[in-house]
This record gives sequence, structure tokens and C-alpha cells, in this order.
Amino acid sequence: MTIGEKIRVARKQAGLTQTQMAEKLSVSRQAITKWETGAGIPDIENIKRISSLLNISIDYLLDDGGKVDKAIIREIIVLEKYNGKRKKVKKDYAVREKYPDAEIYTLIAKQCTLQSEKAIDRAVGLFTAVTSGIPLLGIPELLNELKNLDKEFYLVVKAERQFLVLVSDEFIESRELVQIMPTETNSRFEIGDVEFRNCGKILYA
Repeated sequence: MTIGEKIRVARKQAGLTQTQMAEKLSVSRQAITKWETGAGIPDIENIKRISSLLNISIDYLLDDGGKVDKAIIREIIVLEKYNGKRKKVKKDYAVREKYPDAEIYTLIAKQCTLQSEKAIDRAVGLFTAVTSGIPLLGIPELLNELKNLDKEFYLVVKAERQFLVLVSDEFIESRELVQIMPTETNSRFEIGDVEFRNCGKILYA
């Protein structure tokens, strides 16, 4: 089962409606709906609260068929080596080079307005760092840290695995996702308090 399915089953076993659970966690009912339907993933603080409220272990919630130990990999890139006049095109090439046989979708990211949901922790959905000593940040922190730099987000689908990929002027960072996200154009999903919109496949690069 996915995290969302486990939350839904445990909530019903506890005799709580989505509204009641939302009130106890100090989040919106819409947040509960998104978690249970797979349109969003609770952050680590809410995972802890859910665990306590529903009397289920964090390990149980996070264990997704042995897919908990995912990696975040950041690599330095040199955009000048790629063809294309615009940085966006060069970044498309960088992602295509890293994932030559995958389906690649362009994403637009924005902060959600729900204040009670915090940034997703590396322990949920986007996991342990495997880097060359470069400090890693959560997705919202990355958005803030890089707000003055050009950056692009991608959803990469390779076989049955999905990766959230960020490309800045200086590096490409890949994070394997535990939960499968929608790939239809204009579909939306949330990770922590960041909402992503799928703008469709990149057709060049």
C-alpha cells in the first residue's frame, strides 16, 4: 500500500472522518484528501503526528515495499557544453543526457498557501543524500535558496521509477520518488508544501 492508502485505512479504523482528523492535526481537510488520494505527501512533522494520532508506526507508514532508502544525487554541470541559445533548452539537454531512455516532463513549482504544512523532510519520499559533499536542502528551501537563479524542475519516468529533477545553472539534482505522481499534461501534485504542475513532455533534446 502507498502512504496515502495506509493513512486512509488507519483513519477509518480509528473512527475518524477526514474533517475530524484534519482538526486534530491542525491541517485542512483538503490536505487529508490529497494525502489519501496520492495527490500530496505529508511532511515529516505531520507523519509524526499521524503516527501518534492513529497509533501506527512511522516505519509502517514509510515502508513502501522496501523503497524507503532512496537517494538524492547532486552533480555539478557545465551548461555551456549543451547546444541551444536559451538556458531552458540547455537544461533540457542536461536532463536528457542523464536520462537518455526516460520520459521527461517539464514542471512548474510554487509554494502552497497552506501555512500549517511544512517542507518535506528527506525521510519522506525524497531521501538520503549521496553527494560529493555539497549540502542538500529540502524542496522549499531550494526554491528560496535559488530564487535569484534560473532553475527548472522535471518529472522523469524511467521504467517503473520516477525522479524529481532540479536543474540550476550549476548542478543537476535527482531525487527518486516513493509515490508515483501523475504524468498527464496540466496534472498537479504536491510534495510537502510545494505544488508542481506538469507542463508536458519535452520533445527536443
